[in-house]
Amino acid sequence: MRTLAPEIFRKRQLIEGYFVRDVNEAVLVEFFTFLTKGLDLRTYGAPIVHATSGQGKDANQGYDAFVPLIDSGIYIAVWSNQRFLSVVLYTCKDFDERKAAQLVGQFFEIKEVEQKLF
Repeated sequence: MRTLAPEIFRKRQLIEGYFVRDVNEAVLVEFFTFLTKGLDLRTYGAPIVHATSGQGKDANQGYDAFVPLIDSGIYIAVWSNQRFLSVVLYTCKDFDERKAAQLVGQFFEIKEVEQKLF
């Protein structure tokens, strides 16, 4: 991928895995607090959590959630029936990507975390 704006620092990380912990809206709000504190990232608004609430395919039931950061944002998609999640951290501030993957794995009790910077 060609860097279109090299003067703007951006860091993007995708973290995925199969989770053990039970997930609901309150847990996702707690997750954002846990992750932002753990990575020293600052929010400027409350997390937004949407539940699919029976709409769409059974396999795709779960949550979409986002929290705005002063330096960009964090998104998580949760497939409840498959117990799978995908987190995207997008920041204009550097962070420790190994720690980010470790924190996501720890919070959701993921045995094998996959992650990639892009």
